[in-house]
Amino acid sequence: MFPTHRPRRLRQSTQLRRMVCENVLTTNDLIYPMFAVPGESIAKEVKSMPGVYQLSVDKIVEEAKEVYDLGIPSIILFGIPENKDVEATGAWHDCGMIQKAATAVKEAVPDLVVIADTCLCEYTNHGHCGYLEVGDLTGRVLNDPTLELLKKTAVSQAKAGADIIAPSGMMDGFVQAIRTGLDDAGFQDIPILSYAAKYASAYYGPFRDAADSAPQFGDRRTYQMDPANGTEAIKEIALDIAEGADMLMVKPALAYMDVIWRVKEATNLPVAAYNVSGEYSMIKAAALNDWIDEQRVVMETLTGFKRAGADLILTYHAKDAARWLKG
Repeated sequence: MFPTHRPRRLRQSTQLRRMVCENVLTTNDLIYPMFAVPGESIAKEVKSMPGVYQLSVDKIVEEAKEVYDLGIPSIILFGIPENKDVEATGAWHDCGMIQKAATAVKEAVPDLVVIADTCLCEYTNHGHCGYLEVGDLTGRVLNDPTLELLKKTAVSQAKAGADIIAPSGMMDGFVQAIRTGLDDAGFQDIPILSYAAKYASAYYGPFRDAADSAPQFGDRRTYQMDPANGTEAIKEIALDIAEGADMLMVKPALAYMDVIWRVKEATNLPVAAYNVSGEYSMIKAAALNDWIDEQRVVMETLTGFKRAGADLILTYHAKDAARWLKG
């Protein structure tokens, strides 16, 4: 009881606070998302995401070198194709945007870990994550036929040099299908980072500008999770683990720290948190209006993900955070 116990004793100096700090954010925790587009010398800022750009492959390579020099160990690639179709051809074609970018980055920066987002919504002409029933305007994706497209996509990305495959479509059985495809193609050593608990969230809005992936009709609630559900996330991760996932992701992060914690407590696999576009843009907008201290808010937020149990953090703040950590 007071005055015997005085917690403030351990807060008296910066050095003492560092000594008893429970969670330490480092550059090793960070993964930087990048958007690859056709063309050359293209760096087009995403209007709803200040500081984030759609980049041609040559610019992706320049950015990848900068990321690596900052001490960030990994990037995740998203592709925006020139043409879209019902077969999502740009996702699995050997000349797809992720494939081109992955090959170029691995040639230029071999030690940078390249994660390939393995999804179809950027590549379909309807903006959904797989095959749809002809004439169905609800957005209900046909699960099992879509698995074959995801399998082809993952193998193509691995052939192009991707170090990690990250399926994000939330199809039932997608981890098993992709694991089988990779193994059969000789890529037994390529790990799968599953978007195991991906919610049907309003926080994705700016990303859909960046990746040109907004659904043309309906929504994604028939395959992404209900934001009200937490126990369902534990069921999803158990299924993905049984199917062969090597790492697990919770997306979004900020409104789902309880889910990150529950997932970490329920498994011994590495857990990633995706600090998504809407979370990023809210902070950037407030900072641009001088309403908040951007550096302090960003670092507090990222540290919060660590405290919740995240081993890895996908964030558009990664480069700024790396500079602040170094500084």
